Amino acid sequence: MEITPKNLKKLNSKKGLLALVSKGPLNIERAIRYVNYQKKLDQLQVELIRLQTWAIEKEERIIIVFEGRDAAGKGGAIRRLTERINPRHMRIVALPKPTKDQQSQWYFQRYIEQLPKAGEIVFFDRSWYNRAVIEPVNGFCTQQDYHVFMNQVNDFERMILESGIHLVKIYMSISKKEQSKRFVDIKTDPLKQWKMTKLDEKAQDLWDDYTEYKDAMFEKTNTEISPWKIIRANRKTEARINVINHILDRIPYDKNLEI
Repeated sequence: MEITPKNLKKLNSKKGLLALVSKGPLNIERAIRYVNYQKKLDQLQVELIRLQTWAIEKEERIIIVFEGRDAAGKGGAIRRLTERINPRHMRIVALPKPTKDQQSQWYFQRYIEQLPKAGEIVFFDRSWYNRAVIEPVNGFCTQQDYHVFMNQVNDFERMILESGIHLVKIYMSISKKEQSKRFVDIKTDPLKQWKMTKLDEKAQDLWDDYTEYKDAMFEKTNTEISPWKIIRANRKTEARINVINHILDRIPYDKNLEI
């Protein structure tokens, strides 16, 4: 890469110097790309603050659903979405395994309890779509449970939308090779090892099964009123930018609002 005065200025900054020394062997092109990413991220996070300010003032309710392969970067994307906005008016929902009582309830009931109040944004790090892919692949539900869910989910989302809640559905997609690479990184990093679950351990072996159910999910639930957005996530930084851009495009907030 040519070291132009503009690129030199980028490198001679706090973010540029940090990118040069903290990303492994010296790589100027990668460092410049990272500085560009950070600059774009800063700009988009300002817009996220504007979106949230609009939601608070207008008492809007927003749901952002994140689905995708294990290690696809859902958590990283959510962190970039939420790190600058007001924590008092947003929640991240990552529900654990249902309790015995919850297993006896209507499947959607525990998700309904997490829906946003006026002026709130709720980020679902996995959602009711567990029953579309993860549960049937791993034998956590019966085929009858699965088919009941698939017959009800579009009506469930229609009711959410008709109640005035904004719903954005994002699926983060990575290749099998990239997933394997990320699993190795997680296993060898003491700060990330907690992320590796028993389900993750089986993800590579069950790749084709996940694909089959994922395709069926898209065919059934990628509706005109509640479409999916597939984000190619092999490159994390690019995926995060695309996620934020999509949310900003989908939510009709006031882009001229002063903050």
